Amino acid sequence: MQFTDKTKIVIKSGDGGNGCAAFHREKYVARGGPSGGDGGKGGDVIFEADPRLSTLVDFRFKHFFRAENGGAGMPEMKSGAGGRDLVIRVPVGTVVRDTETDTVIADMNEPGKRRTVLKGGRGGKGNTHFATPTRQAPRYAQDGQKTKDREVELELKTIADVGLIGLPSVGKSTILSVLTAAKPKIAAYHFTTLQPNLGVAERHGRTFVLADIPGLIEGAAEGAGLGHDFLRHIERTRILVHVLDAAGTEGRDPLDDLDKINLELEKFSERLAEIPQLVALNKTDLMAGDKEGIKKLTEAIREKGFESFPVSAATAQGFGPLLDRIVEMLDSLPPVLEFPETDLEIGPMYEEGFKIERREEDGVFVVSGGDVQRILDTTDPEDEGSMRRFQQLLIRFGIIAALREMGAADGDTVELGGWQFDFMD
Repeated sequence: MQFTDKTKIVIKSGDGGNGCAAFHREKYVARGGPSGGDGGKGGDVIFEADPRLSTLVDFRFKHFFRAENGGAGMPEMKSGAGGRDLVIRVPVGTVVRDTETDTVIADMNEPGKRRTVLKGGRGGKGNTHFATPTRQAPRYAQDGQKTKDREVELELKTIADVGLIGLPSVGKSTILSVLTAAKPKIAAYHFTTLQPNLGVAERHGRTFVLADIPGLIEGAAEGAGLGHDFLRHIERTRILVHVLDAAGTEGRDPLDDLDKINLELEKFSERLAEIPQLVALNKTDLMAGDKEGIKKLTEAIREKGFESFPVSAATAQGFGPLLDRIVEMLDSLPPVLEFPETDLEIGPMYEEGFKIERREEDGVFVVSGGDVQRILDTTDPEDEGSMRRFQQLLIRFGIIAALREMGAADGDTVELGGWQFDFMD
């Protein structure tokens, strides 16, 4: 199965349950007071970093995730049940980004970390809350808050202290297997590694995570080869070990390879170009009789501003000095990159405003928009008190004035969300 490290899903917290409009019923009590309970709160949407997961492949076939709605209120002042929270488990290192604002809302950078990104809607109030000395038997209740769905992008950025980079078939996977207990797939052809492999290396009692980043090629920053799919995994590393084929077994110049890959890093992200970098001159066992060549290559790399270490993954030799330098650098470098998190700004339950259009075929004034829906959701057409409040809200929101400006006169038909009324000025 293909490695999946970037995908989009739609998430939604639960709607709040509607409040209940009910009245107390009891033997010998002819007219009990209001007893409608409140609706339950909707469930939250929570992300959790699960160390048992290593890919986002589970999200390839399921794209919609919704928390449970709150239960409706019940008579006798019984509140509705709260909706169950939805916990979405993702691999450690997953960054959750809101596609609308392009901001990071969750950086799941630690095993077991939890982050609530969407709160469930509040439950509506029962009719007990609307009783007043002058309105002792309100027949309406408040609807629960309706929540919006949001599209988010999940992007897996491997968390590792050290990243092995380089062109295909320079020996990165072999080096990882030599330095750690990891057993990556290794073969003599390009792009054997289709996903980052992680392992834990140890030196003098100090451990660190090492990642084998799949082979890059020229043009990777523009998406060539596996470039875009895997360059993002380098962003969290604290040190890059650039593996070169010192022996040039595939007819390439190692110095040219070094320049090409560093140019790709710079094109993709300024952050990548700033990560400290060491060079591992691999396959030096094939240059046993050319010590002068190794010396010249080392000096040329130093002139480019990099420390280099001759090693041989095939014979597992030369890695001591490289590991010592890695440990020394890790002790002085800041921790793994963390992305600042932004709380998701949830818009109002209803869009602000309204609009009025006059239908040509029958002359009806049609009023629509968030303000209209807000009013209708809290109005009971069978309750006289609720309807008086409805009329007051039409005035308060400016709908009556706007209708008058549109030319509405006494007796004209006004339609709001499927309800029709005669306009009375």
